[in-house]
Amino acid sequence: MRPTDILSSEHRVIEQVLDCLEALANQSQSEGRIDRARAEQVLEVLRTFADRCHHGKEEDRLFPVLIERGMPKHAGPVAVMLDEHRSGREYIRRMGEANAAGETAVFVRAANSYVELMRDHIATEDGVLFPMAESMLDDSARKRLLESFRTFEHDDLGAGTHERMLAIANELAAHYGIPLASTRAPAATGHGHCGHQRA
Repeated sequence: MRPTDILSSEHRVIEQVLDCLEALANQSQSEGRIDRARAEQVLEVLRTFADRCHHGKEEDRLFPVLIERGMPKHAGPVAVMLDEHRSGREYIRRMGEANAAGETAVFVRAANSYVELMRDHIATEDGVLFPMAESMLDDSARKRLLESFRTFEHDDLGAGTHERMLAIANELAAHYGIPLASTRAPAATGHGHCGHQRA
């Protein structure tokens, strides 16, 4: 299993939640109100799984290795991905504030912008950045990254966090009739940690 396989498998989970967010935004727009409890569930998964866990592993583990091996930090794919991570956090912040205030139109705009951003972001990582990363990594570096991912999930996030986030993501998918991550292409060649294979 390669480190980028884990990250790509996490993309399928994030896409599942993006589809749920899009359904929630459409429902909010048609009804003129936000399902605030569902919105908070979506935002919890986005904050914890998509940003803290997935983007955290990229920013704190993968990207520094690529930069050490010659990939520029302030230009090219890494710079673009970091900028999009920051934009995504801003949209999550706006959605959270709009949900708390019951501002439906603001929530819908931020949700749709986030979905569009992240779908493009995922496609770029899967299609451009990850193949580039694999061309720069040797087996020793892959092994170290895999171990650092495990440490990150256990120590930085806390044991059981992934399972809880995946359970919420799957509950949301069941509610909105959204396909699960395991049915989505491109299929990763391996499974991530903490039950990704059950997603």
